[in-house]
Amino acid sequence: MTAAADLHSLSATEALAAFRAKELSPVDCLEALIGRITHLDDQVNAVTEVVEEAVTSARDAEKFYANATDDDLAEAAATKPLLGLPVIAKEKHAIAGRGLTQGLLHERDTVAEADAAIIARIRAAGGYVHARVTSPEFSCATITHSPMWGVTRNPWNLELSPGGSSGGSAAALAAGYAPLATASDIAGSTRLPAAFTGTVGFKAPYGRIPGAQPLAADWYRGDGPMARTVADAALLARVMVGLDPSDHATIDSTGWLDGFDATSAEVVDRLRGRRVALCPRLGDFPVGEDIIANTRATASALEQAGAIVEEIELPWTAERIFETAFTHFGNLLAQAMRAATRGYEDTLADYTLQFMADAEAVAARRSLYEGLAMEAQIQAELAAAMEGFDILLAPTSAVAGLEAGASYLDGITIDAGGVGRECHRDSGGTGSSGVGHDGSAEQTVEGIRLDHYWQAHMTMPFNICNRVPIVNVPSGLADCGIPTGIQVVAHPYDDRAAFEVAAAIEQLKPWTVLAPE
Repeated sequence: MTAAADLHSLSATEALAAFRAKELSPVDCLEALIGRITHLDDQVNAVTEVVEEAVTSARDAEKFYANATDDDLAEAAATKPLLGLPVIAKEKHAIAGRGLTQGLLHERDTVAEADAAIIARIRAAGGYVHARVTSPEFSCATITHSPMWGVTRNPWNLELSPGGSSGGSAAALAAGYAPLATASDIAGSTRLPAAFTGTVGFKAPYGRIPGAQPLAADWYRGDGPMARTVADAALLARVMVGLDPSDHATIDSTGWLDGFDATSAEVVDRLRGRRVALCPRLGDFPVGEDIIANTRATASALEQAGAIVEEIELPWTAERIFETAFTHFGNLLAQAMRAATRGYEDTLADYTLQFMADAEAVAARRSLYEGLAMEAQIQAELAAAMEGFDILLAPTSAVAGLEAGASYLDGITIDAGGVGRECHRDSGGTGSSGVGHDGSAEQTVEGIRLDHYWQAHMTMPFNICNRVPIVNVPSGLADCGIPTGIQVVAHPYDDRAAFEVAAAIEQLKPWTVLAPE
């Protein structure tokens, strides 16, 4: 049995097994996690609030398990698969009767009228939210800081960011505040934080998991789970998926991942003969050599286990991916953000203002229809590249780390250690070097410079191609000492293939599930 001092390190599946064996009380589990928050969050700054009612939920679960018969336990496993488990919630996921700000100062008095769909499903499955965590304003950045909540830091290196926008969820998992967390992803907001913190994030295909209207209709976006293991990500995802009357885009997911066991030797055995495409740069993304080395080592582990790995090329440029995505954002998300923040511009974070301006500038020269045509081309290119393969492997981020408090308003310079540093333009408003018109990154004295830091995100192509499922898993450590991630990309709606290969990677290349203190 795990010592009381180490209860925070238990996975969700380990905690559930201990609950069912009557070896661990859900109350003791909760107390350990709250103690962890108390111990570390002054440094990490991921938690926006601790939910007091969690104690009641833990006590109810404790009472159930203490008195449960074998039949009771079997029924609970089938109908309440999260019974007694605490879950971290990204603050944007509404909880009835509690604040719903999305990090915006002018929304500080807004109270949610109902639970978000995924929160309701967590409750129905016997889980409960014990803490809520930070995100950047409107979840519109891939760093996590705001005037509302300050700077959230990466537990692996407090000078660096856990990424964003689900940075609070990622930091909380890596610090040991919970085994499970909610997240969302419109351009990498689940996968990038997972990569920077050594955790697991699932970007579900569009429609798999219900979201909040009206932006649930945005085909780039999707809510989902984060965890420290593939088994735990699958556990929470099973609860989230499926039809929901509140979201017209949701699809029937009956039997989804039935029989999947991430810890079974079979997931490694099934690699034999499986065809894996390896694409270390996704075109011309300026990927750090340490990230490429970790990606290749992961692919090599699969090959040694019997997979057939072949390196491929994609005709993408970071510039074209950026232009396509920001056409979309300028015609949809930026307009929603303008409507939600009009009259409060002087309270907004600098990156929020910049995001809206950048997206609107692209949309001013490209219509939504032109964006759709660009998306169709990228989707066709991905389909052609994956033809004959079961899985595509690619790094999650071209840059190994981001500065915790940076906003990257004037671009990013990737230094020799792989950390992205803020750029500052000269008085004439132009940099000495940057991304050329062909999308290629240019070399400076300091390192690689990109005009926009989102051009280092290797996640956006798969929001453009948002019917593909992706599981991010750790691939190793960067030279700067924080984890790197790899995206396991499957064909549209073939979620099982993504989870099976991710689980195989986890078994072949096990990692440290908590950041060292």
